[in-house]
Amino acid sequence: MAQQTFKTHRRLILGHHGFSAFAILALIIGSIMNLINSADENFYSASLLVLISVVMLFMWFYLRAFALKAQDRAIRAEERLRYFILTGKSMSNALSVRQVIGLRFAADEEFIALCEKAEKENLSEAAIKKSIKNWKPDTYRV
Repeated sequence: MAQQTFKTHRRLILGHHGFSAFAILALIIGSIMNLINSADENFYSASLLVLISVVMLFMWFYLRAFALKAQDRAIRAEERLRYFILTGKSMSNALSVRQVIGLRFAADEEFIALCEKAEKENLSEAAIKKSIKNWKPDTYRV
């Protein structure tokens, strides 16, 4: 695996972001076309296909969103523990979850200073990631 950096840290999963998204979109379009062209005796089953395809779209979105939310909670706990280990103090509650998530890529040597800078300057997650000099890869994530 290549060195992880700000430009290469995002992950696209072909099966999820590509195939399943395309398949669900095709299913929605096809089921709507089927509903429009259905005869009266097939209207109920055609409408059920539209409903199923819309439910699948919501499931596709929320299954990923829920996994990412759980991952964000774990990252927040890990980084708060790391801050405590490095400083002996609790991390400020002024830092948002998104800021803490951005800080996870900072090596220990710059982590504390970057935490303080993020809090004082209210840096965004992307700005925090761009400020990191010594990138600590996170390859074990959802």
